Amino acid sequence: MQSFKFICLALALGACSRVADIGQAPDLTSPRNSEEFLAMTNPPLEIPVDSGRPEAAASLWAGGSSSLISDRRAATRGDLLTVVIEIDDRAEISNSSDRSRSADDNLSIPQMVGIPQRLADKLPPGASFDDLADASSSSTYKGSGNISRRDKLTLRVAATVVDRLPNGTLQIQGSQEVRVNYELRELTVAGFVRPDDIDRNNEIEYDRIAGARISYGGRGQITDVQQPRYGQQIADILLPY
Repeated sequence: MQSFKFICLALALGACSRVADIGQAPDLTSPRNSEEFLAMTNPPLEIPVDSGRPEAAASLWAGGSSSLISDRRAATRGDLLTVVIEIDDRAEISNSSDRSRSADDNLSIPQMVGIPQRLADKLPPGASFDDLADASSSSTYKGSGNISRRDKLTLRVAATVVDRLPNGTLQIQGSQEVRVNYELRELTVAGFVRPDDIDRNNEIEYDRIAGARISYGGRGQITDVQQPRYGQQIADILLPY
């Protein structure tokens, strides 16, 4: 009884939160409440190069970001890079199997040291040892299966280097939110990249991200209508049929 009351209370609280969203557009997440913002505002301390030489500030060969020979690609915590997501995957699997088997057996004893002839008179009318047993069987099995899947997604999102591992690998994380009317589309990407895989435009393809986690979804009125109600979800879990 107590568990039933708890379920009812949870459903009521969930319904109240949904009622509060009626007529309201989904709220955008503050970019300051993310790991990306922390990485950009708390970068590691950099030791100035030739800090004791005033003439080094005017040199074309300085090691800072304003140098003509500096590498503009993301390399440390807080740096930004662009992730290019172009997924166009297709999978088609087709299997079929066919099996057929038949058997026919016939058994008769016309001659057996004269025993069938001696017993023929004692058999019921119509019975004979000439057709003692006749059996036949057949079986047929046929199965087929077909799977067809197509995924296509083309997106670009800016990601932030949130950490640099001891081996030089960069951990990146990026998010993007786009609100159109009452529907909010969310794109998140995370994973690990090698600095050498970042091209000269400071971009990296999604298939060069190790442990890639790419999510493209949304929340809002359309998404809410497409989801089954709480009661239906609970019934699908509890009902054995």
